[in-house]
Amino acid sequence: MDQDVDDRAAAAARALRAGVERSRALGQALARAGPRLEEIQAALPALEAAVRPIRAPMAELAAAGPHIDRAVGPAAAVLKVFDAVHGLEPPLLLQAGARDLPGYLAVVARLEEALGFLSNNCGLAAQWLADIVEYLGDHDLADPRFLAEVGVALDGLKKPSGYLDGGLLAAALDMLEAEFRRLLAEHSAPLAMQQHGTQASPSTRVPASAVRKLSLILDRLLANGRQESSITMYIDARGSVVSASLRDLGLDYLRNPADDAQALGPGVELWGRQLEFVVRRLLESERQLCVKVFGQHKSDASACFAEVAARASVLDFLRFGRAASDAKKDPIKLMRLLEVFDSLNKLRLDFNRLFGGNACVEIQCQTRDLVKLLVDGAVEIFEELIVQVELQRQMPPPPDGGVPRLVTFIVEYCNRLLSEKYRPVLAQVLTIHRSWRKEVFTDKMLAAAVLKIVKALEANFDVWSRAYGNKTLSYIFMMNTRWHLFKHVKATKLAELLGDLWIRDHEQFKDYYMTMFMRASWGALSPLLNREGLILFSKGRATAKDLVKQRLKTFNARFSEMFHEQSAWIIPDKELRKETCDHVMQAIVPPYRSYMQNYGPLVEQDVSASKYIKYTVDGLEKMLGALFVPRPKRSGSFQIGHSDGKMSSAMTGLYRSASAVK
Repeated sequence: MDQDVDDRAAAAARALRAGVERSRALGQALARAGPRLEEIQAALPALEAAVRPIRAPMAELAAAGPHIDRAVGPAAAVLKVFDAVHGLEPPLLLQAGARDLPGYLAVVARLEEALGFLSNNCGLAAQWLADIVEYLGDHDLADPRFLAEVGVALDGLKKPSGYLDGGLLAAALDMLEAEFRRLLAEHSAPLAMQQHGTQASPSTRVPASAVRKLSLILDRLLANGRQESSITMYIDARGSVVSASLRDLGLDYLRNPADDAQALGPGVELWGRQLEFVVRRLLESERQLCVKVFGQHKSDASACFAEVAARASVLDFLRFGRAASDAKKDPIKLMRLLEVFDSLNKLRLDFNRLFGGNACVEIQCQTRDLVKLLVDGAVEIFEELIVQVELQRQMPPPPDGGVPRLVTFIVEYCNRLLSEKYRPVLAQVLTIHRSWRKEVFTDKMLAAAVLKIVKALEANFDVWSRAYGNKTLSYIFMMNTRWHLFKHVKATKLAELLGDLWIRDHEQFKDYYMTMFMRASWGALSPLLNREGLILFSKGRATAKDLVKQRLKTFNARFSEMFHEQSAWIIPDKELRKETCDHVMQAIVPPYRSYMQNYGPLVEQDVSASKYIKYTVDGLEKMLGALFVPRPKRSGSFQIGHSDGKMSSAMTGLYRSASAVK
């Protein structure tokens, strides 16, 4: 029995020991699990929120389903487009535009399309997702912190499309701008005006392939709001081309024109040729390029071209034309005005085509004002011509019987006005001017006006002729003037107006006035050597000798007087002068030779022979042959009076202008 007790006590001790060990191990395990339990306890609220929908009533979970389904479809589509946008990033940032511009632009177009989709759909998808977030929050179906983070992400989707690609499109457009600038610079060689024409080298034109590239790039830039920078680049590039093209033309004269019509002559001629080059070659080329590059963007093309045209000094050209109209009033100014008008008129259609838009209003206004000034100024001078010719009647005729410079000028001037160069232009100017006054003008009226000027000039001849105190000199004057008029009108446009009868009459005037001149002067000298009373026999020899002496003395005195007087007279025309001298010698030399042969011996032996025989036959021939030769004169001015009778420097210059119309 004792043994059984001992056995049970030993078993109990072992069991107790084992229990103590298990308790100790459990205590240690509990000590180790304490922190983990604390973490689990801290995570319990979040876990509880996460599993709350599971614990939510089935009706509320079922109600959230349609809202979630409606938002997931668009959101998934937007996400796919976002993925596509990111896929475009490598080709757009490789700067391959210069090598494969069409391919690069195609990628840009895909990016624009994607951004367009995002722009149109991101907001809607974000709004639907926001509605879901709001619904979940209102029904306590999701963690508020999670919903807050989702809300921040949705706000990003609501931003403008430019932010949706992370600046990828802006970078691509920057590359296109750089390529646009490079193409413009590469094809910016200036046009050259040839020395004797306005043709430009074809090699200076921008190749069609480059134009196509520029246009394609510009379409994309303008479509993406890069209008200002694109236009600025284009204007700077093409404006530099225009400036370089004009640099060698020497246009300083445009800004410093002479104020004298005659001095303006070479400048006006150069002005016309250079203006034609600028308009028909330079700006026409620029307009065509502008139209092709800008394509359907017509308003931008007009604005660009207007700025480029401003670089072409068009306004400076127009201001030079105005300087011609503002030059000192002078008959030769009419030629300058007609030349300027003709140059502008030839370019009228070009001006209308190039500068017809609203962007070129200033050029239009200045051109219109200039044309009016030219027309009014030309008509005023033309209509004043007959008045000026009539006013010259109060001026004295040339003291040497020569041709008045007014005659030379008017003949040459009228022939110039009737030439192919000026007549059509003058007729057009007069027609325009009359049309402004609701009147009609015809070419016959122009011819009649020119005839009136010539008739007024002829009327001056008679007045001037009567102004001479010496009748013989008046014959020389009329012979000179009428012959000059005939010779310089014959076979000219002016002769066609005056007619054959007028030409024949003036040809006969020469013979008439020469006859009158000889009759009044040298023709009356030879009768002084008459033979009346000269009977040569022994008892009458002394008487004959005295008569010969007396008649030689009278002849010598009269000859010396006439020769001295007429030595101051001139006959400018060489042929007419020779013919007149021949007539004088024919009237004097043969009678004198015969007289001296017959009666000279009576005096030659006399101790005082030198008092009576003053001229030899050869001496007379030389003296008479040297008559009427013009001597060099200093040029002077010839004042022209206004129709109010006052002399004015504003219309001086007919005398000076006579040489300018040659």
